[in-house]
Amino acid sequence: MAGLERDRCTESDAPEPSEGCESETGQPNAAQRRYLIRGLSQAGGKLPLFDSDGQHIHPALVRACIAHGWAEPWFGNPLKTDWLVCKLTEKGRHAVSEG
Repeated sequence: MAGLERDRCTESDAPEPSEGCESETGQPNAAQRRYLIRGLSQAGGKLPLFDSDGQHIHPALVRACIAHGWAEPWFGNPLKTDWLVCKLTEKGRHAVSEG
C-alpha cells in the first residue's frame, strides 16, 4: 500500500477518538464508516478483522467505534487474544444508514 494516498484516518493508522479524527457531527469518519458498513451484511453484524486489502484492522479504529457505541465486543478469540472480535450495535447501524 506504500505510495497510495488514503483518507487522513485509515484502517491502518486510525488514532484514538480523543485525537480528533471523528467528524464534528458525531458521525463515523470515512475509515470508521467503511469498517462499520461491512458488518451490515454479516450474520449477527460481525465486524471484520481485516480490511478489503487483507490488512488487519487497526485496534485504535475498533476501539474508537466501541467508544462511540457503534460496535461492541462480541467474544474473545482464545487463539488470538489481542484481536478484538466485535459486532455492530443498533447505534452503529443507525450511524451508517444516516449517511
